[in-house]
Amino acid sequence: MSDTIQNEKFVELNYKVIDKKTGDVLVTVDYPLGYVHGVNDVMSEEVTKELDGKKAGDVIDVPIDTKLLYGERDESLVFTDRIENVPEEYREIGMTITMKNEKGDSRDFIVTRFDDETLTVDGNNPLCGREVVFRLEVLTVREATDEEIELGGAVGADPDINEILSRA
Repeated sequence: MSDTIQNEKFVELNYKVIDKKTGDVLVTVDYPLGYVHGVNDVMSEEVTKELDGKKAGDVIDVPIDTKLLYGERDESLVFTDRIENVPEEYREIGMTITMKNEKGDSRDFIVTRFDDETLTVDGNNPLCGREVVFRLEVLTVREATDEEIELGGAVGADPDINEILSRA
């Protein structure tokens, strides 16, 4: 009988973030995420609860409230400038540009469109304002080692889904 997810079990997952409205895959993980269930708070409590009792091969969909993660979409963080004011190396859709305000605070802006005359960047997280589903596929469930329990995940790893999602 296969192991089921419960506290102090080592779990490996693949996940995708899917736009509920269009069905488009917005984010996909390129490597399995490993953590110790109930020890590492790598995922929100609602996701953790949904994973309780699941086993390898199970796939679950969990709606994510992007307003809680990223706040409301802020249109004041969208800027368009004349293309000649933008260095050539930034003229690519999806390019991340880090800018600082007058206080020295940094914020990442993503190039969302450009043409022969203008370039637009957006400082909102790309998931902001979207209804998304977090699709998790359970790959492995097994007893965690003492070292994995102490670390909260795979030895040598530092899983942080919020960090991954913030780069989405």
